Order: sequence, then structure tokens, then C-alpha cells
Amino acid sequence: MTPPFTTAEAHLRRMADVLAEARQDADGVPPKSLLLGLQRLVPCDSASFCELDIPTRRALNSQETVAEEYDCPMDGYWRWRHQHLQCVQVCKPHNSPETTQLTDFLPVRELRNLPIYTEFLEPYPCIADIALPTAPGRTRVFQFFRTGSKPFADYEMTTLTLLAPHMYAIYREAARRRRPPVRLTPRELDVLRCVARGLTTPQIAEQLVVSRSTVRKHLENSFRSLGVSSRTAAVARVFPEPD
Repeated sequence: MTPPFTTAEAHLRRMADVLAEARQDADGVPPKSLLLGLQRLVPCDSASFCELDIPTRRALNSQETVAEEYDCPMDGYWRWRHQHLQCVQVCKPHNSPETTQLTDFLPVRELRNLPIYTEFLEPYPCIADIALPTAPGRTRVFQFFRTGSKPFADYEMTTLTLLAPHMYAIYREAARRRRPPVRLTPRELDVLRCVARGLTTPQIAEQLVVSRSTVRKHLENSFRSLGVSSRTAAVARVFPEPD
């Protein structure tokens, strides 16, 4: 007779099942079943996925497990974003998924007295995040919201930490399926790689041993081919993950 699973083994099997279901799901980036599966593993009042472009303050992609009855007051977010210390951390460049929760940065008691809570986060004082790597100036985050004051338990954060690299792989595969191929010349790609590294036009010209006007021409041609109008957008289009 096969012995019964321990609680830990059963939980690991549920984690594997959520990932397997998401890998078979071609609906959405990330697959819509992933967010629902994660909410089953780490119970919460609401879960979401969001990609933001910080310079333009645009939401590029979003999913929620619970439809909000009102529009999210993003004005409050942008006004008091500096008080959202978890968000400040998420916005920093990172090369691998990072898992945090809001109480790592600020006790619930103190958070409730801040404008970032009263004008944006309320009624969710406890938020767990999985931040995925993305292009400079952008954020790509899974979030799990709770209305109570009790932080996410250690085993719940461990669950998210163990799942994070697999979620990143699933996201990238879903994005590849949706993304049309990029057709640029080798030299245009060289220029955009330099842009992704943060080099200026003079620095790129020196690096590639070409004139500044040639660099600008390559950028103009790249923008036209990609249907974008800025360096940030071009880099995000060609190198959606860190190069």
C-alpha cells in the first residue's frame, strides 16, 4: 500500500500541478490559470499581475482574480509612491525574481497612517509581491492582497519564492508565443544592445567606431521598424528580458 502523503508533500504536488496547468494554458501573458492557481496555493482576498512603464505612467498589461468595483486610484499611487517602500524595491533593477511582502519594510500600524495607504492601498495592508525582471523603467509584478493585519506566513512566502523562477520561465514562454518576430539589421541590434546598457549616443559611436549621425540613423530606422518612438520602448520591444 502506498503511504499517505505528508502535508509538505501534498503541498509540493499542488505547486507542481499549478505550474503544469499554466504551461498548458495558451490564454494570456502570463497564462490566466497561473494567477488563479497561485491564489489557491497562497490564499488571499485578491491577486493581480501588472506591468507598468514608469516614465509614461502607463499600465502595459494587467490581470486580476477579483474584478474591482471601482477604478484603482492611480493618482494616489503616483503622488505617494515614495512611501510605498516595497514598490521602491520592486522598481530597482534585478536579474532574477524577487519575493517580498510589505511588512518587510513597514509595520501595518505605521502603514495605516500614511497617505499611500489611505489614498491607494486601503483596504489591503498586507501585500506579497513576486517581481520579475524586466526592461529598465518598467515593473512586472505578481501581487497578493489581504485585508487583515496578519502578514503572510513564512511557509507562504517560501512557497512564492520556490515558485518564482518557474513563474518567470512560464511568463517568458507565453510572451514568446505572443510576440511577433523582430526584424532589424545586425548593426541596428548592436546599437540597441548599447542603448540597453545605458550608453549615450557619443558612447555608442565610440564603442561601435561609427559617427554619431550613423548611430542616430540606426535608431531612427529601428524605431520605424518596431513601431515605437523612444529608446526605452525600442529596448523593451527587442529585449523584453535583461540582455
